[in-house]
Amino acid sequence: LKDSDYTCTCDSDPSIFATGGQATCEFDECDAMPCGSGQDCNDPNTASNSLHDFVCTCKRDVNLKATDGPASCEKDECTSSPCGVGQVCNDPVKKLTSLKDFTCTCPNGVVTTGAAAECELDECAVMPSPCGTDQVCTDPDTASNKLHDFECVCMTDSSLKATDGPATCDKDECKSNPCGMGQACDDPDKS
Repeated sequence: LKDSDYTCTCDSDPSIFATGGQATCEFDECDAMPCGSGQDCNDPNTASNSLHDFVCTCKRDVNLKATDGPASCEKDECTSSPCGVGQVCNDPVKKLTSLKDFTCTCPNGVVTTGAAAECELDECAVMPSPCGTDQVCTDPDTASNKLHDFECVCMTDSSLKATDGPATCDKDECKSNPCGMGQACDDPDKS
């Protein structure tokens, strides 16, 4: 049998070679930038001939990683509920490279990107009114994102009011005993 007389030479460093077998080349697979944007690459075995042992790790979440290819770094920023009360969150991109790309949409249509929207919602301005007939609706804090902080006040008696819904405006007129002694009072509209 004839001894092997072929030579293997490292492309990265021609001074490293071996006759009759593989040379031990230092090769960093991360030099080829195999990971996607927003990812770090680590090749723990640069001093060996092993291929496909690099690791891609997402910069945003180091728990998202993959060996031998780009990691899936998709993350829906809306899962952390970054928008205010009554707002709709939408994250159409769900990519690591576009941080704070979600949008918050107010019930009145105001949209912001990357933060909760300032809705300035006047709940009394909606139609039909959240209060009953013959009632006045007031929303003292339209500059906040609070919902259900409006007040309904009866026009016939301002002492009759309710928060977050229609007031009961039918007053029991018999309560003050207007008929006098020995007489029965009946108010069919009382509540």
